[in-house]
Amino acid sequence: MIRTYNDLTAALRRQNRKQYLLLSLCCFVSVLLITAFVSIMRSPTVLSVLPEGGDSRKQVMMIFILSVVGCGVFTAYAAGLFLRYKGRELGVLLALGASKRQVGRKLLGEMGALSILSCLAGMALGVPLACGIWQGFRLLVVDTEEMALILSPQTALFALVFSAFVTAMLLWMAWRALRRTNIMEIISEARRSEPIREVKRWYGPAGILLMVSGMVLGYMAPGFFLDVLHYFPPAAVFSLFYLPLFPGLYMVLLHTVVNGWGRKKNRYQNIIANSMMKFQGRQTVRNMLVITVLIAGGYFGLFYIPTISAQNALSTKLQPVDYAYHYRADQDIPEEPEVRALAEEMGVTVTSFRTADLARLTVDGTTELETETSFGITFEVVYMEELYTDLFLSESACRALTGETVSVAPGKVLPAASQEGGYSSISRVTNPFTGAVLTVEPEGLLQNSLLAGRYILSDTDYAALTAGLPAEWRERQIFFDVENVSETYPFAKALFNAIVDRSSRSVAVVDGWDPVIRERHIAEKGYYYADPDYCEANGLGNVDYAQRESSAFRLYWQYMPHFRVLDQNDFTKTVAVFLMLFAFVAIVCFAAVLVIAYTRCVTIALNSRQVYDDLRRLGASPRYLYQSVRRQVGRVFAVPALVGTLAICALYAFILYFNGNPPGFTPSELAGYSANLAVVAMGSAILYAVYRATLRTVLRSLRIQPQRRGRALGVPRTI
Repeated sequence: MIRTYNDLTAALRRQNRKQYLLLSLCCFVSVLLITAFVSIMRSPTVLSVLPEGGDSRKQVMMIFILSVVGCGVFTAYAAGLFLRYKGRELGVLLALGASKRQVGRKLLGEMGALSILSCLAGMALGVPLACGIWQGFRLLVVDTEEMALILSPQTALFALVFSAFVTAMLLWMAWRALRRTNIMEIISEARRSEPIREVKRWYGPAGILLMVSGMVLGYMAPGFFLDVLHYFPPAAVFSLFYLPLFPGLYMVLLHTVVNGWGRKKNRYQNIIANSMMKFQGRQTVRNMLVITVLIAGGYFGLFYIPTISAQNALSTKLQPVDYAYHYRADQDIPEEPEVRALAEEMGVTVTSFRTADLARLTVDGTTELETETSFGITFEVVYMEELYTDLFLSESACRALTGETVSVAPGKVLPAASQEGGYSSISRVTNPFTGAVLTVEPEGLLQNSLLAGRYILSDTDYAALTAGLPAEWRERQIFFDVENVSETYPFAKALFNAIVDRSSRSVAVVDGWDPVIRERHIAEKGYYYADPDYCEANGLGNVDYAQRESSAFRLYWQYMPHFRVLDQNDFTKTVAVFLMLFAFVAIVCFAAVLVIAYTRCVTIALNSRQVYDDLRRLGASPRYLYQSVRRQVGRVFAVPALVGTLAICALYAFILYFNGNPPGFTPSELAGYSANLAVVAMGSAILYAVYRATLRTVLRSLRIQPQRRGRALGVPRTI
């Protein structure tokens, strides 16, 4: 029996408990996903292998921002839906004589308690969720010492900020709803539709044009600023060029919801389902926009995995020899007698063994001298005769290594490159110790992935330029083949460990370390950013022999060997953190997509129950009702999935094509893109399975029996 004001409000809450549960679930899921994302993104385990300012870290940050925006919009939508139905409670209380202040205090208290409890639950379970998924990857995919997940205190700060934002947003929306004074307006709020104004048919093509323009401008803008204006603007400036993409996407979704893409002969075909979508158009399009962006972000992160996997598989397959390594001449590294002895001890047959001398010489080129201004950083391109160093070998040494007929005329230089890469053009080579200088012209190209980035000189030029070089500036290159290479993993591991154990600390440097650049930086700045001591003192990535199994060591050590069997078998372990990170990112994005799409479809059932009851009374058959619901639910899933998938596939192809010099697709990029299409097929299958489950839930809520596909009976399609 209802006797007091509190009894009345409790009874009203019980009547609308599904709305309370829906809003609590949305707040909880949003905070849960963001907390889990931050737990991984800010973990020292991940940050240690993501270079500061590198593309991988920027990509993760971009997807994180998309996730925050998506979850924020999603929560705002759920709060708006809750307040629409809450309006009936407020109207009843006001009609019974409750003061607006009394009602407002109750509403704000409920919204505050609901949001705080939901956010706290999301924060509390977000970290265990992240740890659980990460440990699941370690158990099912790959487990290394480097993958031990270390959590950062920043996780709690990020999660707290997002939770505070969600709570403040819900309270502000509740306060805004209380400003209405008309009781009838409050009561009728739950029935108010948000139809879209008339949408012309040119919206669709114009939206596609804007999307394409945003992709092209956003990708080309950095090149324009750097190559033409010689200017580094703030990072936010580059983002502005992507802005046409979002209104274009909104216009495409508007056109799809209101007009569709086909010109139907009968304008009244499916009028019930289409009209219901239009009457809830603003909500529908907002949700579709968020889902589309999250699907694109999820796929963009997921594409990283097959792309690098395909590149590794193709590069190891095209590697010209089974085993290759090089070392500085002053190091005590195993040579042919020791390698053959180790191979014989481990039952491996060495079929060929080739060695050659290399030398490090200074080359010319252009560099950028930066100047800081109040509007950003400008730079001037200047030419330097001694810019950095490269490795050189003689034509006879090249013939000995590769077995190819190589001939280089005096005064010429033959650059080497992989099947997919280019090379830097040089015109001057210098011995920094004797001052000997040779002016050269590039001639031809040697395709060899293991010699890529090096240059071949004639024997006479090589001898003249390398005279007087100390051992620290000389290197040895070793190539050899074995029988049954796929069965020689223990031998490869033993040889790799021997090379690392016998390398001194002086060669524990990253692949970008250069003695000439080091000398110039120390003279100008007093330090060199790639020196091991500087990296260790400033917490930057460093080469550590004790961490020889880590991604940082395997990917960045300047003298990392290339053993075919080792590269193939240890690839997953080498890039395990990268793989797990981007897989986790995709899981978070798609989890948000599924929750948002499911919630939107459930609200279709809540909002449309009376309409379908009326249609049933007018004689509509179960099959007709089923087809109407299926079209609405299907559009919520299909349109964002199709637009988001096509947009990200087109953008990714665009990036790959213009990433090379000259533009084009390399074999590994084509292989990776084909694997990406397979990933899209699997993702689409998962989305379809969730769509079918959601459709069954909505049908059950509306008391409509599932039907086989086909033309509806009982009521014509053109009602």
